[in-house]
Amino acid sequence: MARRESVLFLLVLALVLVAALPANAQSFRVQCPTTTITHPNAVTSIQGEPLYNGPTQFGTATVNGTHGGYVTPTSNTNGAIKCQQISGGDGLATMADGTQTYMFSFGPLSGLADIAAGLPGTQFPDVFNTAYPGTGTGSAFHAVLLRGDPATTDGVTSGASGTPTPGLFTWNGAVGLMGDPDLQTPTPGGVLAQATATINGGVVTDVTVTNPGSGYYGPVTVTFTGGGANVAPAIATVAPTNGQITSVGINITFAGAGYTTAPTVTFSAPTMGCTLNSSTSCLDGHVDPRQIIDVGVLNGNIPAPLLAFDEDDEVFFTLTNVGMIMRPDLFEQHTVHFHGYPNASSFYDGVPDASVAINIGGSFTYYYMAPDAGTYFWHCHITPPEHLQMGMVGQLHVRPRQDRVPAGQSLQTYLGYQNGIGLTSGTPDLRTVCNPAVDILCSASMPAINNTIVTRAAANTLCSGGASATTPRYTYNDGDGSTCYDVEYPIQMHGFDPNFHFVGMTFNPEMFVDMKDKYFLLNGRSYPDTVTSGPQATVTTDNNVHYSQPMPALINIPAGGRALLRLVNLSVSEYHTLASLGIPMKEVGFNAKLLRDQGGNNTEFYTNSITLGGGESLDVILDASNTTLYPAGSVFYLYTPQLDHLSNDAENFGGMMTEVHICNSVTSNTFGNICN
Repeated sequence: MARRESVLFLLVLALVLVAALPANAQSFRVQCPTTTITHPNAVTSIQGEPLYNGPTQFGTATVNGTHGGYVTPTSNTNGAIKCQQISGGDGLATMADGTQTYMFSFGPLSGLADIAAGLPGTQFPDVFNTAYPGTGTGSAFHAVLLRGDPATTDGVTSGASGTPTPGLFTWNGAVGLMGDPDLQTPTPGGVLAQATATINGGVVTDVTVTNPGSGYYGPVTVTFTGGGANVAPAIATVAPTNGQITSVGINITFAGAGYTTAPTVTFSAPTMGCTLNSSTSCLDGHVDPRQIIDVGVLNGNIPAPLLAFDEDDEVFFTLTNVGMIMRPDLFEQHTVHFHGYPNASSFYDGVPDASVAINIGGSFTYYYMAPDAGTYFWHCHITPPEHLQMGMVGQLHVRPRQDRVPAGQSLQTYLGYQNGIGLTSGTPDLRTVCNPAVDILCSASMPAINNTIVTRAAANTLCSGGASATTPRYTYNDGDGSTCYDVEYPIQMHGFDPNFHFVGMTFNPEMFVDMKDKYFLLNGRSYPDTVTSGPQATVTTDNNVHYSQPMPALINIPAGGRALLRLVNLSVSEYHTLASLGIPMKEVGFNAKLLRDQGGNNTEFYTNSITLGGGESLDVILDASNTTLYPAGSVFYLYTPQLDHLSNDAENFGGMMTEVHICNSVTSNTFGNICN
């Protein structure tokens, strides 16, 4: 009997070790390049998103006089590079009736200050690539390291209520980012490396390093010269190891052609090293795992951190799997799947059987282009019914390039197309042109009547009462300003079954067939928490306060203005209905598509209620431009008419409801749009 128990123990131990092996081979890293082929001159946060100046012009790249196989921008480079980092793990949230709920969830590992304010965590590279400065009032990293939450304070001592003072924490860099010790050198410069080449059959077959040199701390270009007449030179780029060139062979990307004698091999000059904590020159994605774990553990948000960027942007989105401290027995992988997003590469789609899954202790950076404006959403695609039910859901907004059209230009013609046919002169933008006669996929053409007077300046009249009257914003590239708005609000519709979450926390099997939602949420909150500003505090099992629901659902509209509601439902088991009392909803987009037919006719419509199934999104505008009907000081309600969804489990007067306030004006504050 004892022998059998020993065998069983060894078998279980072996299985645990095998399960841990994939995670052991990974490491935490982040990626946020400052330049790419598509954006060779990346803009900074100070410069902001560049104006749209017509379609990006591309030319064929050449390397050493030969075709490079890819295209590079030659002029009019649109968009920017954006980056964001999130953790995959667990967390807890507190409902309006006081119930504390365990979650599988995503948390922020960059943009902490913005996320705590209910804003997107997406950053320009100059903000993302900033190591924590270690300055502030009180202990430098206290609020982040010890609390592990979207920080609202930088070491400020909490009062008797346990609530910190908001607004003093302003850092939005990547958590854990630090200089790579391998990039340091005590003295600038170094020794030039040397090598010889071996040829066979007219191509370079090997390179032998005779002197590894020193002082190399970045990509090293290898040049092959000579070797005979009519030679196509070989191409190689080498990454150094500890400042030296140790090998070249596997890094030869083109072996050349036509060699009759061995060419001369030269390396680019050694680069200067860096001082680890005094500049950003040491930053290459290397992170301190202690900071990652300290911040990422029990840092789950509901909904997940908001991701928002502009058409023409390149996005680097890093998921770091920190594991689940409440369920250390689980070796849960996580992924990010952009639901409904026109992603060209399945490798970054987040579906494990077509791409990759991230083990505990590993990071993976997803890469996306931003082809089409609209409201999308993202979630984990590992056991989706379970991970979505447990809270791994978030929103993604792609802002239209029409936002960046210069004020004096026509919204319709400046985007490079007109009446679905194209400009009579100039070059149309093939990413916005829509001609149903030749493109069967064209589903959102320009207005049937070309109103050329609709410039960005003229469109101000559509948003005359709003905070953005001088620079109106749009939901889509509509061409006539019909989707204009002043303030926008992401509204994540969600529900959960507390029993399912409880058994998930207590090492019991989860019965999917018995799943029945009993809490119904807007942005992770039920009424009345939906109308309170600031993050929701939860005292968790580590006896610290965590802020897991930073995004309120209170809607403030400036008098005479318009509010865009980006509605998303990722519920596993429920349809959700929302009704608006008093202010009708103008539906302008469904599942990230502008409501237009192929002839350019506007099919937008007004309604008092909408219903969304799981995996659907909707763009609606609350139009309060009539100040007689909607004067400042008015209060309206956005709620669900499904009576069982207006409760917090067994308690009434809660659930999926929030308020709409008409304000004299709206200003941006620490926690979003504040009513004046």
